[in-house]
Amino acid sequence: MKFNPIAFVINLAIPLAAGALGSILTLTSVKTWYPTLAKPSFNPPDWLFPPVWTSLFILMGFSAYLVWQKREQVAHFPRTIAVYFIQIVLNILWSFLFFYAHSIGAALFEIFALLIAIVINARVFYKIDKTAGLLFIPYFLWVCFATLLTYNIFSLNG
Repeated sequence: MKFNPIAFVINLAIPLAAGALGSILTLTSVKTWYPTLAKPSFNPPDWLFPPVWTSLFILMGFSAYLVWQKREQVAHFPRTIAVYFIQIVLNILWSFLFFYAHSIGAALFEIFALLIAIVINARVFYKIDKTAGLLFIPYFLWVCFATLLTYNIFSLNG
């Protein structure tokens, strides 16, 4: 398939914009509320989160681009895009619940929905383009780790 730079940039921009929105929701709390929470010993340093999330959003955008390239071959393309956007919205929702609303319990409950959405999204993308589906593995693994962190923060601060 011929490379389409405009579509590529748009597909990268969508998850990066979602990440930017999530960052906006966390800005105040990261400096004020979050440092006051008890965290598990394996909590990564704060500086690690932005580059990890940026990398994951880039992988997600590249994956979406690969699927977009095959859109003509996909009878259910609107459903495929809906699945993709549902998991993006769930990703933003976690930031809202945890950092903006300070509702660790709701964020813990919600992150399980996000994990399910990631698995469904990866599976749907994999059926269209194997690489696109496999690119979701790092995202899934990081959100598994985030789930463990959320659970431990909830337990320590419940």
